[in-house]
Amino acid sequence: MTPQDFIAAISPAAKTSALTTKIPASFTVAQAALESAWGAHCPCFNLFGIKADPSWKGPVTSQITHEVVNGKTVTITANFRAYPDWLASINDHAQFLLTNPRYRPAFAYTTGALFAQAVQAAGYATDPLYSAKIASIIRAHNLSSLDV
Repeated sequence: MTPQDFIAAISPAAKTSALTTKIPASFTVAQAALESAWGAHCPCFNLFGIKADPSWKGPVTSQITHEVVNGKTVTITANFRAYPDWLASINDHAQFLLTNPRYRPAFAYTTGALFAQAVQAAGYATDPLYSAKIASIIRAHNLSSLDV
């Protein structure tokens, strides 16, 4: 899938979610692109690689993945959340951000790049360039237009 195909596929769901969650659609699309490698890694519509922990009561998909255990990368099979469509994946991820108090400051921002900075500042990712990567995707693909 090309970046343009990916954006066209998930933008409607990101915009729909933004109406109720106030999470900028540009952020959602850019983060999904980064997390799923532009849709190359999103089995069962799982755009954000969310595992199915014991609290998850929905369908799952077993996937081979890599984890670091005792400093070594190992290959394991893990259960991931499975969704019926893009909107379900995006809404589930939005609920994570909405219900976790540490991300509350991000909701003061209406642009994807600033929202990404606030989410990272709250501890979302260990990659120090995480929000810069999201901002770069937003700029390169004019995703800010989704926030209108």
